[in-house]
Amino acid sequence: MKSIGVGLIGTGYMGKCHALAWNGVAPVFGDCAHPRLVHLGEVNAELARRKADEFGFEKATGDWRQLIADPEVDVVSVTTPNAFHAEMAIAALEAGKHVWCEKPMAPAEADAERMLAAARASGRVAILGYNYIQNPAIRFIRSLLDEGAIGNPYQLRIEMDEDFMADPEALFYWKSERSSGYGALDDFAVHPLSLIRILFGGVASVFCDMSMPYADRPTAQGGRRAVETHDVATMLLKLENGMRGTIETNRSAWGRKSRLVIQIFGSKGSIFFDQERMNEVEIYQAQGPVSHQGFKRVLMSPTHPPYDSFLPAPGHQLGFNELKIIECRQLLKRIAGDEAVLIGFEDGLAIERTVHAAARSFAEGRWVAVGA
Repeated sequence: MKSIGVGLIGTGYMGKCHALAWNGVAPVFGDCAHPRLVHLGEVNAELARRKADEFGFEKATGDWRQLIADPEVDVVSVTTPNAFHAEMAIAALEAGKHVWCEKPMAPAEADAERMLAAARASGRVAILGYNYIQNPAIRFIRSLLDEGAIGNPYQLRIEMDEDFMADPEALFYWKSERSSGYGALDDFAVHPLSLIRILFGGVASVFCDMSMPYADRPTAQGGRRAVETHDVATMLLKLENGMRGTIETNRSAWGRKSRLVIQIFGSKGSIFFDQERMNEVEIYQAQGPVSHQGFKRVLMSPTHPPYDSFLPAPGHQLGFNELKIIECRQLLKRIAGDEAVLIGFEDGLAIERTVHAAARSFAEGRWVAVGA
């Protein structure tokens, strides 16, 4: 396939990120199908046309169903709020389109199951937007684990914190509505769960606690509205491989901007990574003279692919949008029938089931088996 027709639904934070990826993937990698930006959908025709001109799309519509019906569209990016993911993704798959849907799959487990069923029935590629797994640093960590650099890993800790909801007087918006999901549990914790899935496999059982720092928020119309989601979630995990782990997430953590910290403890050492310093990995190996032992910082470079596709020199740093370009390349590889590192709807549903098991754990105050 020399080219592929792209449709994009939604032009907010992640919509723009997808547009950058579709525009950048061919210049960066060179050996993939060249995306043709065919059709953009938004909530009204005026906004759609303006964003189509900005992002480089040929057509614009205020009705996303017209985009999905467009025979020139081969793959659809779904970057709308969570509550719309299932309807749009299923419609696209039933129309014979490949789907790149932002995480999480859907607020309701039954909807996520319907999305997977539609993907299986269509025979099309359906993936979720988990771009943190595409970081060359995460690939490097995977290689360290594979070569036994820290011996037998037995525990992991992951923290994910941001402060975009830290201000109690910030206006109420859709992420505080129950229809968007549980809160930090499925807005944030799914990212650590995607990393766990790539590095270690599935989660067997979970114990979860959640909290709501602020009971209500002001509205743009005046007055206040009760917050319906939990901005803090903590999970204890038992992994299928026998490891133990914890995930701590907070959307109201003053001072934290994009904190995603991974600590992996093994029988012969430790690995440390922080997304706020996303081009660095620290490794401690318990070998040699004790007086010489300590954490070693490894800076990502062209020796850590696919960093080399972007930059010829170390220390120049990749960023969030570059990870989306890498994810886009992986999607095009999967569509072409090649092996690719992605979270497809199969793995995505396993993550969703972990989230819902955690929610049941919180409600019932007990350990819950994933998928039970």
